[in-house]
Amino acid sequence: MIVGIGHFGRDTTGRRSSNIGTMPPPTLAVFTKNRVNPAYDAARLIADRLAAEAGARTIHYVPQTPDHVGEQKALVSEALAARPDAVLFNPTDDVEMAGDLARFAAAGIPVAVFINRMPGKVLTFVGSDDVAVGYKAAKALILGLGGTGGIVALDGTPSARTARDRTVGLQRAVAEVPGIRLLGSRIGYLQAAPARKAMAELLAAHPRIDGVWTANDVMAFGVLEALADAGRTAEVVGVNGLPAAIDHIEHGRMLASIDFSAFNIAAIATQAVLRHLAGKPVPPEIMVPAELIDRSNCQRWKVPFTERPSPAWDEIVR
Repeated sequence: MIVGIGHFGRDTTGRRSSNIGTMPPPTLAVFTKNRVNPAYDAARLIADRLAAEAGARTIHYVPQTPDHVGEQKALVSEALAARPDAVLFNPTDDVEMAGDLARFAAAGIPVAVFINRMPGKVLTFVGSDDVAVGYKAAKALILGLGGTGGIVALDGTPSARTARDRTVGLQRAVAEVPGIRLLGSRIGYLQAAPARKAMAELLAAHPRIDGVWTANDVMAFGVLEALADAGRTAEVVGVNGLPAAIDHIEHGRMLASIDFSAFNIAAIATQAVLRHLAGKPVPPEIMVPAELIDRSNCQRWKVPFTERPSPAWDEIVR
């Protein structure tokens, strides 16, 4: 999406300065993993909004096949040919995409990696503590079960570090409570349809399941469908605080979610690259808080992403 003429120019160091209005607008290449997860819709929305407010433009690079490494590699080549001023990069695989990240560094293009941490030379990483996120979701589930019962887990895509770290958090929480038994787990690939199928398999294998931990809200939605299909019930927790999850929490269909907000994370990542282009300092790592959402506080999240304000830089970066 192209928006207007920017307010950035080039200073003698090659960085853009914000006091020259005659240069072309800076271009931000925004990489997200797919178009099936509403969290990434929110990330793209806020990147567009903040870029427009700064007089910049965004170009989105999204694999046609969700989370497809090969397609994202091809998109990196496409972006390099377009010579963006900066990149927002959410990798499909933190290991497989390391060499592609290095191509941006070799071209002298600053990169803010967001959501999924990965090794390499970057301007900054913006995310949340995913081990803590997984732990917090698990503790909410355990509390909701009164510290006793059998649970199952829907893990995310193995190539996503966020998913792997959240599972570590789950395991830590379960290890702390002898009354909780982890009956089994399946990979739900952070998508509803695979999660629904995986949950159906778990329901067939276990005549009683008291609770379900999922690594994101979209998988929780698939779990709810599988439970309804089987005529069974269980407490369900997710991650992301998506609008549909808030509705499920409000009406008692989900127990809780964690506000691992792709909207907030992408907002700070966008501000980070814009600050860098304007010659302002950016820390090498920025951690965005992730709050527990349950029926006691879910009303605060009942605001569409199109109407949500962006988090202020100074509120997050201190």
